[in-house]
Amino acid sequence: MQFEVWAPKAQERVDLRLGGTAPAVLPMERDQGRPGWWTAETATVPPAGTRYGFSLDGGPVRPDPRSRRQPDGPDGRSAVVDQAAFDWRVPWPGRPLPGAVLYELHIGTFTHEGTLDAAAARLAPLAELGITHVELMPVCPFPGTHGWGYEGVSLWAVHEPYGGPEALKRFVDTAHGLGLGVVLDVVHNHLGPAGNHLPAFGPYFTDTHHTPWGAAVNLDAPGSDEVRAYLRESALAWLRDFRLDGLRLDAVHALADHRALTFLEELSTAVDALAADLDRPLFLIAESDLGDPRTTRPRGEGGLGLHAQWNDDFHHALHTALTGESQGYYADFARAPLAALAKTLTHVFFHDGTYSTFRGRTHGRPVDRTRTPAHRFLGYAQTHDQIGNRALGDRLSATLSPGLLACAATLVLTGPHTPMLFMGEEWGAATPWQFFTDHPDPVLAEAVRSGRRREFAAHGWAAEEIPDPQDPATRERSCLDRSEQSRAPHARLLAWYRELIALRHAHPDLADPDLAAVRVAYDEGARWLAYRRGDLRIAVNLSARDVGIPLGGGSGNGAGRVLAAWEPVAAPGADGVLRLPPESCVVLADR
Repeated sequence: MQFEVWAPKAQERVDLRLGGTAPAVLPMERDQGRPGWWTAETATVPPAGTRYGFSLDGGPVRPDPRSRRQPDGPDGRSAVVDQAAFDWRVPWPGRPLPGAVLYELHIGTFTHEGTLDAAAARLAPLAELGITHVELMPVCPFPGTHGWGYEGVSLWAVHEPYGGPEALKRFVDTAHGLGLGVVLDVVHNHLGPAGNHLPAFGPYFTDTHHTPWGAAVNLDAPGSDEVRAYLRESALAWLRDFRLDGLRLDAVHALADHRALTFLEELSTAVDALAADLDRPLFLIAESDLGDPRTTRPRGEGGLGLHAQWNDDFHHALHTALTGESQGYYADFARAPLAALAKTLTHVFFHDGTYSTFRGRTHGRPVDRTRTPAHRFLGYAQTHDQIGNRALGDRLSATLSPGLLACAATLVLTGPHTPMLFMGEEWGAATPWQFFTDHPDPVLAEAVRSGRRREFAAHGWAAEEIPDPQDPATRERSCLDRSEQSRAPHARLLAWYRELIALRHAHPDLADPDLAAVRVAYDEGARWLAYRRGDLRIAVNLSARDVGIPLGGGSGNGAGRVLAAWEPVAAPGADGVLRLPPESCVVLADR
């Protein structure tokens, strides 16, 4: 078996340490055809689970940068993995993004057990709900047992407390058996503050650029070809070896990359090629704060070629319309929230070349609605970021009535974008989703704890009000409580989500990718909004009083049939006016 490592920082030698308590020491040789690479060949193939690591110039033994398993944590030695050993049960043709309904979940809090196997046992209700893809938050190894996953440090491996690589394969196989695609959130813009051994091997980071996490991942400085290959090939390994259907790319706006051919273009090209080789659809979903349609524009048209992106502008407009909040980045949306919501339903970005008060500058770029399919943009009312980055991790269910939660669901699930839910949203989970960590290093743990409290002290919060990220109770509070599903008002909301998702799958108009065909009307003062999707009309009343919504055309000549309604409502009469109760919503068909 050949072992290899890119270690250009090694001056004289690299040793492979192979085995357990008394590891064999195998000197590695320079690969003359690949600068910076070292290789060693073993006479036999070590059994799966065999520990190994690399020592540079007689230094400490470090894990393989491309380790496929870290059974003893990020600082432990790597373990040999036999990728061909897993017995896949389900032939999988893939499931494309158009027509999808995504469901974001965090393995560590989706169940109290916090493992991939426990999560897999809970997937059947999602398939029954009508979900098409689950989107996993990051699963790469990080220090401790519990955390969000965005401090991962071994980008080819699976967090051992979640179950390791075999458990992820079991999860994917179970999901595919239920008809569910699986998307994984991967982080290329930084690594965590503990357990990161990459700098000892080579120039994985550069001081040429600085990010909120410090030195930038090296995408354009000397040595960046190999760093790009490291990231690109890890992405392909997730899709190929674990049979994933797509990747969500965290905060691509934080990738500092000034090369003519950007890393994202390179990655999207490689993923498209892999999809062709595997003969199944694969896709990349970007998280981007740039408001730039070039992110998802095809490469042949001058874009980066990613297949979709999250649209926070839709979230912000919806959030301000529902809650009235106006702090921070919500300020511009809150001035006229229904107008902002109407714009994001029809033009995608609210800031598309307009002035952003929060940023103090003009922001964004218009989407070409005639050429850009709506499914390239994800719409959502809640995400891990938008809940967990609040001081108390409070969901919309903590402050909104069931009727307003139903309105939020209606706008997400009948809008033109690809809808995404956050776990527990479908029944209005009362549990918060808070920021939690499990750093073994007490100095780092205190830095995270005090930093979190300082951040919110600037917004008027007392230190004792902010949950301690290191307290195990913070994670425990964030675990879903499924006993809520059978109780009021949760059961009714869950039934509403099920009804809306079924409508989305049954009516092609709701998955129509034509953004230019969406027609929206609203009344800012009366707090209602209505829009047309083909032969369907959707209306929401966010106010605390009855409203009359002029839809035009009487019964038999307009929106004449109620398909779904949160409260009992009649179709518009001869005057074409829909009379909608307070905090309620309806889906109507013209015929």
